[in-house]
Amino acid sequence: MNDSLNMTLSLATGILLGIFYFGGLWLTLKHLSQSRQPALLTLASFLMRSLICLFGFYLVAGNGLEALAFCLAGFIALKFALIYRMNSTGSEAGRW
Repeated sequence: MNDSLNMTLSLATGILLGIFYFGGLWLTLKHLSQSRQPALLTLASFLMRSLICLFGFYLVAGNGLEALAFCLAGFIALKFALIYRMNSTGSEAGRW
């Protein structure tokens, strides 16, 4: 029971890290046109989002490689869900 709870929490942590990372990216892009220094905003946002996500992955890795894999799976699953949602709503931003 403890192992399945740990993996579920790791998956949920990955999803939350994905929400933080991609939500922060969306906010950065939203405010980019209004920024007086867009390059600084982009760099600061990237560094902050990356460092916080790496720290989150580091904390999860303390529970083992299996937990880290579940966390990464949650992060990637959220990314694909967001891509699918952008494509299904007809938004041009989601198309490559």
